[in-house]
Amino acid sequence: MSKQKVSFLGLGAMGYPMAGFLVKKGYEVTVFNRTTAKAEKWADEYSSNENPAKFATTPEEAVADADIVFTCLGNDNDVREVFTKIFASAKTGALLVDHTTTSPSLAQELYAEAQKHNMEFLDAPVSGGQAGAEQGILTIMVGGDQTSFDNALDAMNSYAKATTLIGSSGKGQALKMVNQLCITGILQGLSEAWSMAKAVDIDAKMMVDVLQHGAAGSWQMVNRTETAMNNEFDFGFAIDWMRKDLAICFDEAEKLGVELPLAKQVDEKYAELQERGYSRSDTSVLVKQFDNEKR
Repeated sequence: MSKQKVSFLGLGAMGYPMAGFLVKKGYEVTVFNRTTAKAEKWADEYSSNENPAKFATTPEEAVADADIVFTCLGNDNDVREVFTKIFASAKTGALLVDHTTTSPSLAQELYAEAQKHNMEFLDAPVSGGQAGAEQGILTIMVGGDQTSFDNALDAMNSYAKATTLIGSSGKGQALKMVNQLCITGILQGLSEAWSMAKAVDIDAKMMVDVLQHGAAGSWQMVNRTETAMNNEFDFGFAIDWMRKDLAICFDEAEKLGVELPLAKQVDEKYAELQERGYSRSDTSVLVKQFDNEKR
């Protein structure tokens, strides 16, 4: 059993189970969360006599003796704030792995700063949502150096089914933007399809059973058709977070001279749904663009 020391900062819907898988894999884990009660709850849940899980009350305490530091935070500002403390407190040679979805430019900034502190850095955004984190089957897109990737791979595979080094620093975040654009377009198409299926009285389960094996099949179709057609949107990736990610896409696209007309159309629909009270609903709530029902 490995006893490499790791820390995990950020115990949201994704980070909480991800950190748990590290304990199950045999790593010695210390966690930090802004709400200490949640970190304490996590430690109580995952600790055992064979491998006691621990929580810290500050980021500095959490990372002090860690070989690998994982973060899964909210946005660019959160990441900058926490990494300032990490750089000041982590030991020389520590490997820093950020699972937050951020801008590629921030990833490159953190990579350069890590080198100044004789540390390593990987941008490693994930895809698969809360369900993927809870089942340990996430997809991880990594930017950084090969040696750093190799050193973090076993730990990341604790909660992933596919972990790939995409390229240099920032490339993981770049591919995550591509991922979010794909999801956005698929959900717009599915929202129209779900509306049509309801109008012609096609059963949701029948729709999935028949179409999932053909050209129209997708993860979103298989996992969201029945719930979306039943007006159930209280799980998965909230539209607040999707709009945060799309804002990154739009900023980067403007720099690159890339047009994103469909994504901008969908973002406008999500903004309208936020005003209607669906901010914390998962992204399949896009189907509600076709009715005027208030939450």
